[in-house]
Amino acid sequence: MAIALSGNNICEMLQSWWTQTSIYNARGMIRLMLPCLVCWEVWEERNRRVSEGKSPGECNADIDAQRVENSTNQPMLRNETIEQSENCSTNGLCSHEILHDGGTDSQAKAVPNRIMRKASFKLSWRCKGDISDQHKHDIVSFERGNITAAGRSSKQISLKWESDPQTVLIMTKPNSTSVRILCAEMVRWLKDHKKLNIYVEPRVMGELLSESSYFNFVHTWKDEKEVLSLHTKVDLVVTLGGDGTVLWAASMFKGPVPPIVPFSLGSLGFMTPFYSEHYRDCLDSVLRGPISITLRHRLQCYVIRDAAKNEYEMEEPILVLNEVTIDRGISSFLTNLECYCDNSFVTCVQGDGLILSTTSGSTAYSLAAGGSMVHPQVPGILFTPICPHSLSFRPLILPEHVTIRVQVPFNSRSPAWASFDGKDRKQLAAGDALVCSMAPWPVPTACQIDSTNDFLRSIHDGLHWNLRKTQSFDGPRDL
Repeated sequence: MAIALSGNNICEMLQSWWTQTSIYNARGMIRLMLPCLVCWEVWEERNRRVSEGKSPGECNADIDAQRVENSTNQPMLRNETIEQSENCSTNGLCSHEILHDGGTDSQAKAVPNRIMRKASFKLSWRCKGDISDQHKHDIVSFERGNITAAGRSSKQISLKWESDPQTVLIMTKPNSTSVRILCAEMVRWLKDHKKLNIYVEPRVMGELLSESSYFNFVHTWKDEKEVLSLHTKVDLVVTLGGDGTVLWAASMFKGPVPPIVPFSLGSLGFMTPFYSEHYRDCLDSVLRGPISITLRHRLQCYVIRDAAKNEYEMEEPILVLNEVTIDRGISSFLTNLECYCDNSFVTCVQGDGLILSTTSGSTAYSLAAGGSMVHPQVPGILFTPICPHSLSFRPLILPEHVTIRVQVPFNSRSPAWASFDGKDRKQLAAGDALVCSMAPWPVPTACQIDSTNDFLRSIHDGLHWNLRKTQSFDGPRDL
């Protein structure tokens, strides 16, 4: 058993031992270093005991037993910390919680001068002060207080059918003889070789029946109510046309959108990677799966009139895949638009107007107005002015979770006009506002290879991006 000594006796013994030492021989060096090592072990054991909530008097108990207990408990404390980190990493916000050495908050208040570890925390995305499950794929992980970015949401997405597709909707560009011929041929092939149910637009249904009564098996819809339930019937959408046909197909679905396979029969075709000449091989591959897809985000737009009693009294939402544009219309005056981002003032737009674009629409009107080209799978909202009357007004790219409010002030000289993907123009009078946020239903479009390859190929082929003659290899050279 160890002899219990008071603090004064220990101090006197160590002091006399220390003063009798000499650094000029080995025994003196040992006598000099040994008290330091003993004091360190005693101090370390005392701190461990204090952190466990025991009184300081208990820290002078059996030293040998303490060392054994210390060697067994320290790994357990480390394991507890790791378990707490893993639990916090998977179960929500830790809010900069201080992790103590096995103690509780009440014990921390009761014991003074308590030793604490580095504050542990977890970063999770919030939306207007509330925890949002929408962005859990982007939660940032941590270990011992160090921030580490988790796997990003922009990785290539693959679609694999769990059951065979049964129904296909075909949408076509109007007033095109080549598209009409291809549509009839594709419908025959899908019915005869794939045994699929076929839906087409009423206009296309009339064209097919005028050609032959063979197409009586094709389905269509009669009113808007049937259109709203299309997503419950259709497994796959095939578009024959350009980007405009893809926009039209996406606008048919006010909620979830089935996967879209876009065939290029238009002019540019940033969203149409498939060639119609090989439609059999393409559709074979898509129906068999798996396929790479691009999730194209949409904007959800609301118009709130000045006469509305509150902000919840608004018109029906409008979903856009490319952009919403607020311009001056036929007025000769500059637009005057007050812009807010999550209730924070952004700027006042004075110019021809403003474009709020998705990243899929970054190669459309926004690009012509000086905005950046952005990969379609990057979540964000492009804030691009149209001919601003300012040399310093540069475009912005805002994060996906924000809500943007554009309001026509009461002192505006003229109303503004809002258009949604180039159609459905609405007048915004003084006091009216347009509210835009990211819609919860993206548009999944099939990729020929993958989203990045298709995007780069589209800007090379469609816009001839950075196309120039290669510099000649002969001529002056660096010495």
